[in-house]
Amino acid sequence: MPRDTLSVALIQHQDAGSVEANLDATAAAVATAAANGARLVVLAELHTGPYFCQTEDLATFDAAEPIPGPSSERLAAIAREHGVVLVGSLFERRAPGLYHNTAVVFETDGRQVGTYRKMHIPDDPGYYEKYYFTPGDTGFVPIDTSVGRLGVLVCWDQWYPEAARIMALSGAELLIYPTAIGWDPQDTPEEQRRQQEAWITVQRGHAVANNLPVLACNRTGHETDPSEHSPGATFWGTSFVAGPQGEFLARAGEDAPEILAVELDRTRTEAVRRQWPFLRDRRIDAYAPILKRYIDPD
Repeated sequence: MPRDTLSVALIQHQDAGSVEANLDATAAAVATAAANGARLVVLAELHTGPYFCQTEDLATFDAAEPIPGPSSERLAAIAREHGVVLVGSLFERRAPGLYHNTAVVFETDGRQVGTYRKMHIPDDPGYYEKYYFTPGDTGFVPIDTSVGRLGVLVCWDQWYPEAARIMALSGAELLIYPTAIGWDPQDTPEEQRRQQEAWITVQRGHAVANNLPVLACNRTGHETDPSEHSPGATFWGTSFVAGPQGEFLARAGEDAPEILAVELDRTRTEAVRRQWPFLRDRRIDAYAPILKRYIDPD
């Protein structure tokens, strides 16, 4: 089978303090990635500002933007200037009182070719996303680009094998997760490591179960809680790319911004699926119970 490669880059992000500064940092990082050969560049979740969901504040809704809007237009220009397919993540104002956590995909000529609105919305201490985001209604539909069919999901979606599976069944060639996840500084080091390893392991499992590369791009750095009710969040970085058997192809560090560059062998999915034909052996006649919230005992 002839080898077919794709150069990708993940921009592990640290908040720079303002929308303009964050987009400037993104532009510089994309320029570097493209100069080194990247054709697909993935940005972290909500990379134009701080992770604002640590607290509930009505004024924060003022930061949301329509799509298209100023930030998406800047991202489009960055994609066009450097000739890359670019996956960004924005706080979308869809209508008055209706907001989404939305990934946007731009082609090499700057055209917006798809959006994905985050489907699974958490509501946990320090991650009050249900206050801000309406669950997505785009479904799990891959986005076609010049570098392939992208299965774009967002952060909390990465814990759900159903989302990854539907993307795979719909022909996604890559699973992509812009992410903002970190530690509560009050947790013990042991608990912090357990959480981080769980995050890595579940996504490697999606790679294995679907024989697809997984690209997980996270934030890094400590961000304070504006309400001062908690010690804030320390985002653990560790962005990574896994191959279709879950193997690590590259891993970023924890504590600093980083451009993680990988050359993917696009023929690996076909080769691995010939050996491990999970899609062939699925018992679709027996899976109806998965549509229940919970299977109560008789």
